[in-house]
Amino acid sequence: MTDVIEHSTTRKVLRGRAYSLAEFSRRYRLEADEAARLFDKFGPSATELDLLMAAKRRPPVSLAALGA
Repeated sequence: MTDVIEHSTTRKVLRGRAYSLAEFSRRYRLEADEAARLFDKFGPSATELDLLMAAKRRPPVSLAALGA
């Protein structure tokens, strides 16, 4: 007989500050659906998302270019 193993839902620890979805999308000039997919997969951690985008060789847009 096969045993069913239930995995408990665990929360990821938030490392660093959190991005909002809009801020992440704007900072890396991502389409809304791609930003949402990455945000759902990796969470809102700015540290995690910045590392991911650095690995993809996608530098952030400067604040001056964003009009801030």
